[in-house]
Amino acid sequence: MKREMMQFILDNELSPFSTSKSYLKPSKDSIFKTRDAKAIHQKVLTKISSNFKFPETSNIWHYFQFTDQIQEILRRQYFFKQLTKGDNTFLRNLSKPRQTWSPKYEIIIVTEDESTFVHLKNLSCPVQLLVSERDVQDLENYDIVQVINCDDYKRTLEQLPQTVFIDSVDNVYLERYLELLSGWKDNFNIIKQSNPSEEVQTILRELEPLFNLIDSKMGKIISIEEVEKVLEDINEKISNKVKELTISGDSLLKMLSEGKMPPTFQKIIEDSIEETGLSQHIFNIKIPVEIDQKELDDQIKRQSANEFTNLAENIKRHAESLKTIPIKLKKLSTLLLIEDFCLGVANFIQENTTFPAHAEHLTFSNASNMFLDNAQPVSFKLDNFHKCSILTGANSGGKTTLIEHILQNISLFQLGLPIRGEIQLPTFSEVYYFAKNKGSASKGAFETLLTQMSKIRPGNQTLILADEIESVTEPGVAGKIIASTAEFFIKKNCFMVLATHLGHEIKKTLPKNARIDGIEAKGLDSNYNLIVDHNPVLGRLAHSTPELIVERMANSSSEEYFKHLHENLKKNGDQPQQPRTNY
Repeated sequence: MKREMMQFILDNELSPFSTSKSYLKPSKDSIFKTRDAKAIHQKVLTKISSNFKFPETSNIWHYFQFTDQIQEILRRQYFFKQLTKGDNTFLRNLSKPRQTWSPKYEIIIVTEDESTFVHLKNLSCPVQLLVSERDVQDLENYDIVQVINCDDYKRTLEQLPQTVFIDSVDNVYLERYLELLSGWKDNFNIIKQSNPSEEVQTILRELEPLFNLIDSKMGKIISIEEVEKVLEDINEKISNKVKELTISGDSLLKMLSEGKMPPTFQKIIEDSIEETGLSQHIFNIKIPVEIDQKELDDQIKRQSANEFTNLAENIKRHAESLKTIPIKLKKLSTLLLIEDFCLGVANFIQENTTFPAHAEHLTFSNASNMFLDNAQPVSFKLDNFHKCSILTGANSGGKTTLIEHILQNISLFQLGLPIRGEIQLPTFSEVYYFAKNKGSASKGAFETLLTQMSKIRPGNQTLILADEIESVTEPGVAGKIIASTAEFFIKKNCFMVLATHLGHEIKKTLPKNARIDGIEAKGLDSNYNLIVDHNPVLGRLAHSTPELIVERMANSSSEEYFKHLHENLKKNGDQPQQPRTNY
């Protein structure tokens, strides 16, 4: 699976060094058929993705397409089970590669072939087309001359000490690969110290020897300034030694008449030059000693040419390895995204260790919501006997949270990820979620909702979730519409959860295979806050909470009005519904 994910990253050109997340087109085969359902799925992905360090890593979720094949889901579960927890914070320290090395020598590629010239030009190589002897003469100013496809001027080019003959266009200007590699030097050291995966370590081991070419130290090449400084020392030493000599008149006369230097003087000069380690050829042997400027220039040029040629030849010997650098760096970039993904998901898995099981029914057992801190575990069930839950309960009691919890766990099941608690799920082919209407009730909203429901085409396993659909129409008929809607889709073999405040009205016309469930407020705590058991009681119509809200206001305020309402509700209020036992 990791190999398939890597190919997905390459196909979509995802990079760990992107400053923002690229847009990838959503899957057309989503099982979530409404905007509200898709929003919950995206919320799940965003929650898990908070563990990632690269913006592009979360795009890897697009690889995990929705599926109705349980074998594919099990394959994903197996993959995630193998992940081990690790620290991916080092990835934040990586920076976009920027070239830090370039050849310290002037390099030119020459050819007599026009097609070769055009090809190399397109590769942004420093190339020159040879058309005359003058072009060849001008090459003396370059430190390295790479030659390819040259027959007419081959012999002349062979005379240049800085010439390197290249046998293939692929081997021309290999320095460009080192330029590319140099941008990774800092990242290389960071990754190396982070205990990465074995795949990443393999690439690091393959690249490490090539960094030595970038770091190779060039031999010392003498400069004119250094020679001039040494010359001063030479003449000073000669002067001091000559002062110590006793010269006869005959020797002096012979030196002046014949223009020859006495052997004693000759030896003093040669010994003084030899002590510097420099070649005698760059000096004129006389008193005072002088620099032979032409010879010095030639020697510096020869030294530079030899040094640069040696480096170029060393690079040439590593040609095959250098040409693999772009592929290896691309693979390394891809593996870094995989590393971020796997480590981030592994951190999520540490808190969610139970993988959902496949079943023909929907069952939650002590399942906790991943979006809630210190969430109360809940249990819930839909099966062939009760395919529909009419979910009743207090405001803020958790009806919406339960519906979205169902969606959350369907998302995790599809992805192959674990959950908190024990869950069994079908492989739903379509999931519809109609969230609570946040606007005012209107004919337009009501007709829109009915139109959306009319478009539902139940498949093998269809789940419909709706939250307070009575808010878009008049309360008088809303209960009948909800009950009739449940009956219609139950006959279509759909699973349903319909959250509503109209439990009493629906109870009178409750369709076959439907069940009324309740999330009930139990009372007030010492601070007069509602005490709610978020765990739905199956088969119980939830007790209403207005009297509890009035009680809270009566106890927290001195207003006579609140106390009046509270006393009257206590005298006239209905008793809570008793649990049903026949479900």
